[in-house]
Amino acid sequence: MLEGLKGSFSFLTTIPVGGVRLKATAEHMYLFPLVGGFIGLAAGAVALVLFHFFPSGVASVLTVGAIFAITGLHHTDGLLDFGDGLMAFGSPEEKIEIMRDKDLGAGGMVLGLLVILATVSLIPSFEFIVLKALIVSEVSAKFSMVFGSRFGKSASEGLNSDFLEAMEGSSGNCRFVIAILISIALVLLTLGLRGLVPLIAGVVVASLLISAARSHFGGVTGDVLGTVNEVTRMGALLSLKLVM
Repeated sequence: MLEGLKGSFSFLTTIPVGGVRLKATAEHMYLFPLVGGFIGLAAGAVALVLFHFFPSGVASVLTVGAIFAITGLHHTDGLLDFGDGLMAFGSPEEKIEIMRDKDLGAGGMVLGLLVILATVSLIPSFEFIVLKALIVSEVSAKFSMVFGSRFGKSASEGLNSDFLEAMEGSSGNCRFVIAILISIALVLLTLGLRGLVPLIAGVVVASLLISAARSHFGGVTGDVLGTVNEVTRMGALLSLKLVM
């Protein structure tokens, strides 16, 4: 389990935890929401300081920058690739090739800007509970990746393969249940019953993205899982704003 926890931190953050095996990380994917709670706690602590010294707009931009610094940009890169593939014409195989292209197209740029700007604009709404809001949103984002791996179909061999395989069968069901329990416990401890709203919103967002991925790419890729993470963070904050 320790190796799985180290792998989860290595995969989801920029924290140097030493060499890890991707397969072991996938088999302990149920720990993703726990790592999400840590990410939200760290980013929220930074946000508390920023909102004390800077105007809310500036603090929000810097908070998103802190999230990217903690998590790295490989999930954001997946979001940009997803946008390019979504806007491309051709077969699922051709769309996947476009997603793998290193050049950034208009689809990726626009989708990335929309998600990032929406996230930045939402954070000032939680100035006085920003720590709790970021914890819940990150837990929801990471659980949505587990959800996407459990219910998504692999579109091609790649980074996604180990994760989707680990969530198959009875072992996958057990891992999924553990992820649910961890996620529910974290959001309830953080925001009470209101914390369930962004968690449910994350499932809805993930379901929509998986459906879109199935239609355009024939299934889930690593870029799709990265997109699920980024868009769910935004969706979780939006849903939380609606119920606060």
